[in-house]
Amino acid sequence: MLSYNHAFYELRTLLQPLYDEREATAISHEILFFITGHNKADRLIHKDTMLSSEQHGRYEMAVRELLSGKPLQYVTGTAWFMGKEFEVNENVLIPRPETEELVEWVINDWKSREEKIDILDIGTGSGCIPISLTSALLQATVTACDISEAALQVAKQNAEKLSVTVSFLQLDFLDTIASNKLGNYDVIVSNPPYIPAAERGNMHINVKDYEPAIALFVPDNDPLLFYKAIASFGKQHLNSNGYIYCELDAGHAAMCKELFERAGYRNVALRKDIHGNLRMLKAGISERYSI
Repeated sequence: MLSYNHAFYELRTLLQPLYDEREATAISHEILFFITGHNKADRLIHKDTMLSSEQHGRYEMAVRELLSGKPLQYVTGTAWFMGKEFEVNENVLIPRPETEELVEWVINDWKSREEKIDILDIGTGSGCIPISLTSALLQATVTACDISEAALQVAKQNAEKLSVTVSFLQLDFLDTIASNKLGNYDVIVSNPPYIPAAERGNMHINVKDYEPAIALFVPDNDPLLFYKAIASFGKQHLNSNGYIYCELDAGHAAMCKELFERAGYRNVALRKDIHGNLRMLKAGISERYSI
């Protein structure tokens, strides 16, 4: 058996061929917390405490999964987003800080509105976007769609766990006949697939081998596939003075802005994330009104 201290240092060493030292350290702390239920400070006090046989078995399984490239969040089954713990598995993307910034943009723009707000989230995955918006905007009615039934099951579990009401729909958004049956909305938000398939080989193993390809990749010859569909949909389904908010690839940010402007949208704006990359877009349909 291993002590808490020995298990931590062993795991950190094993992970360093896959991650830099800082990330390997952070992952090791998270795994030991997941297995023992003790935080870093408690484990330091009890560093010589031995893992139980059950804990040791979980530790060995976690090591095998992590060394295969499986992301930490899929090993623990949880990920944090805007201060809330979400359940995740390989059917959904792992929520990321950049998406938090997109959600914060929506919240800051609409939090002072007293009237009802109708919101649609396209490609909901774990449900982190619509659940966070529902929690923050009490006047909002939120609908979320995804092509994957397995992803929607995760999203529904998260909504139930976090005690919020979101209407989830299974829908292929690229099927215009199906998507046009949706209603009208004040806010349309999406973190759609936008990575050209050719870039898959350059990505870290924990993304390309584990996260759902359907939520990540688009054809090399049509990287703006989903933005075209969203722009077209919005012209028919966005309420007067409504706005579209999208997460995007920095490399295609200017092209996305031009796409929405050509489609007739006004007040089209790009925003940088915390790392200084153009990763978000907002587009409205009214010339006279800007949030």
